[in-house]
Amino acid sequence: MKLISLNKTYPQDWIRQITHIANLFFEDSKVAKKEQEVDLKVHFTSQVDEDYTVHATCELQEQASGATFYTTFDQPYETLGTDHEQNIRLKRAVSYVLLEALEQLTDMHQKWGILTGIRPTKLYHKFRKQGYTKEAIREKLVTEFRLSHEKIDLLERIVAVQLKTIPDLDTIGDEVSIYIGIPFCPTKCAYCTFPAYAIQSNRKQGRVNTFLDGLHIELERMGQWLTENDMKITSIYWGGGTPTSIEADEMDALYETMYKHFPHPETIREVTVEAGRPDTITSEKLAVLRKWGIDRISVNPQSYTDETLKAIGRHHSVQETIDKFWLAREEGMNNINMDLIIGLPNEGLEEFEHSLAESEKMMPESLTVHTLSFKRASEMTHNRDKYQVADRKTAEAMMHRAHEWTDEHDYAPYYLYRQKNILGNLENVGYSKPGEESIYNIVIMEEVQTIIGLGCGASSKFVDAQTGRITQHHNPKEPAAYILTYEEAIEKKIEILNELYGKKVQK
Repeated sequence: MKLISLNKTYPQDWIRQITHIANLFFEDSKVAKKEQEVDLKVHFTSQVDEDYTVHATCELQEQASGATFYTTFDQPYETLGTDHEQNIRLKRAVSYVLLEALEQLTDMHQKWGILTGIRPTKLYHKFRKQGYTKEAIREKLVTEFRLSHEKIDLLERIVAVQLKTIPDLDTIGDEVSIYIGIPFCPTKCAYCTFPAYAIQSNRKQGRVNTFLDGLHIELERMGQWLTENDMKITSIYWGGGTPTSIEADEMDALYETMYKHFPHPETIREVTVEAGRPDTITSEKLAVLRKWGIDRISVNPQSYTDETLKAIGRHHSVQETIDKFWLAREEGMNNINMDLIIGLPNEGLEEFEHSLAESEKMMPESLTVHTLSFKRASEMTHNRDKYQVADRKTAEAMMHRAHEWTDEHDYAPYYLYRQKNILGNLENVGYSKPGEESIYNIVIMEEVQTIIGLGCGASSKFVDAQTGRITQHHNPKEPAAYILTYEEAIEKKIEILNELYGKKVQK
């Protein structure tokens, strides 16, 4: 951690951005209060000149060594812009000079430049829709955001695949997608902050049945609104938790309710069910999926090292992952995703190579490579000293190897997102075989349409297709709280939907 002093008082949004940039180099950095002793002194200047050029400087002094670094930034614009646009430009310029100064101080290069948000591809799409050419977007990302050409190459590849997968990506806001959260797992993984409650103890307390009763009502009521308003559904994603942690007959009943009440089932482009925990997959549950025409699932190894699985709290073996993959294949699952995580405890390049070699034996339709993120609420973050994870250089080498391996095996990157406190300031990338991309993953990451969240911990994002404005609503994460409040959540979501779309049918 580093304490930083600034030459004057800045707005809170500037302070947040300055802190985000500092955290790329030093974890948990903070802007100090006046009376505190500091590690770094930073002096900024920033202004908009008469010709609309944004100018910024940064003088950074490390107190321990006395070393001083001085950086400048100049970016011309064609118009003065609104006050809001000027604020964004100036904040961006200050981020740029601070990043450059910290790179000089630490000799650590940030390939994602000043981008600290989780959706770099959304920024690329924004410029594309504004009419910028591919070359102009590259120039803008380099000169204003300090991205490396390597990362821009990756963004270009992903955007090209997305537009091929969803040709109507720019108008898909006329439809909606659905996320349905099942908050139960056999056990909770050490890195996880998703709703994931031990199913056996919750079943004994009666919460599983009560939760399912509420979810059936949510499915019915939302299906009624969609039907009344003649809304088409693009994709449906069953997540959690682990949706396959409940029993086969419980899954069957939920899918029956979904297809009975959701309109235009023939136009739904994709239904996905997370079967991420191999220890929840059975022939009976796969038969239910097959019955309802669902063949897109995830079987997530995370690692192919048994010691790692034990360390992160996954109570299944590597062999069980392999066996369940082939069982799913035999039972008609034709589009299987598998997840790997870079930087899990005690894993380096050798262990990751082993995971890739095991993946090669199965060749799933898609492979999502996550980089470990230290999420504030996870057990791993709370007990960080207990877990030895890869250093920045090793994590970068593992991600580079993932890029190489997927290219060698004809997978293409099709979606990407980043997270706070992500190891090595890297990224999470979804790769797929041609034509096997997940539509849901694309639309949720690019925020191009409304996602209606049902079930425990489900987040709804209501996207205004005209303005891009996003309104959010979060269902409670805990089953007990969901059971008490799901009726209120239904009414609130319908209220927002009516405001956004206008009720077409009055009943």
